[in-house]
Amino acid sequence: MGGGGSALRVCAEHRGGINWLSLSPDGQRLLTGSEDGTARLWSAADGQCCALLQGHESYVTFCQLENEAAFTCSADRTIRKWDVLTGQCLLVFRGHTSIVNRILVANNQLFSSSYDRTARAWSVDAGQASQEFRGHRNCVLTLAYSAPRDLPGAPFEEEAAAGGLLVTGSTDGTAKVWQVASGSCHQTLRGHTGAVLCLVLDAPSHTAFTGSTDATVRAWDILSGEQLRVFREHQGSVICLELPNRPPRPPQLANQHVYSGSADRTVKCWLADTGERVRTFTAHRHSVSALKYHAGTCQWRVCPQCSRAAATPARAPSTPSPGRCRGCSAATRSSSTASSNKVGCAAAAPLKPA
Repeated sequence: MGGGGSALRVCAEHRGGINWLSLSPDGQRLLTGSEDGTARLWSAADGQCCALLQGHESYVTFCQLENEAAFTCSADRTIRKWDVLTGQCLLVFRGHTSIVNRILVANNQLFSSSYDRTARAWSVDAGQASQEFRGHRNCVLTLAYSAPRDLPGAPFEEEAAAGGLLVTGSTDGTAKVWQVASGSCHQTLRGHTGAVLCLVLDAPSHTAFTGSTDATVRAWDILSGEQLRVFREHQGSVICLELPNRPPRPPQLANQHVYSGSADRTVKCWLADTGERVRTFTAHRHSVSALKYHAGTCQWRVCPQCSRAAATPARAPSTPSPGRCRGCSAATRSSSTASSNKVGCAAAAPLKPA
């Protein structure tokens, strides 16, 4: 952002705007969903269209590409599963009574959200709905999933073990946490004064981050339902969020960054565990509708003194005391107080924003 760049490849065969795109886990294919009612598969190597996915009766709202299958959802109220080699439609998921906004494939399940005020869980292979999550008072826009393996020691571990937790965000101003196995609402996250447009989930810490038309980002404990902190510096709706991948240990959010894109035309980078703004990117001329973080040459390490995870460049010109983060190394050299040591750790080797 802010610098010049040239396109490596242009994929230009759609006859309408592109609403979403998804890169396969192996990085070999790109899937695009369009206003023209189709989805297309492209080769990431040369930008050539590999397959045209036709069958939806209205525009495609969202898509997700796996290595062996593609998934699309549409304003025609259906979800479709496609063969990535032939472009053939393998399954049609029917049941929603209004526009399907989002889908998420995880743990051999497919989750969907809709304007019909529900979210649903489906069998990926059978195309049948296995659970309906009903309780929002307006349309469900966004969703995230926490697998059972991410919930050790949870007070409802036995109930969650069969299916994990689903988190949904709605235009009713709330997010809800659902037990997938039972379909029951575990927590309702209240605090936003506008629609919840986006959410991301940090599974190791059981923390959800939500963005809203009230111009805030909020952090929540999905087990207790407690609002942990509010990020308040945006001047417009928060449209998208990104949480870079991190190692599962330690479970704390130390040094983790969360990125937010807004209708105020900026992207902001925050410290997830404190809510402190680290940086603001201001090059866009219109609302920021999507963002993606790329780690580049950063690598993770854990400081044995303070147990904080830190990201450091793979080719760092100098290395602090072996194994320790820069904050602890500096604190050791200067014999500083515990308070300054804590500040040093919190600022240790921040991720380089994309």
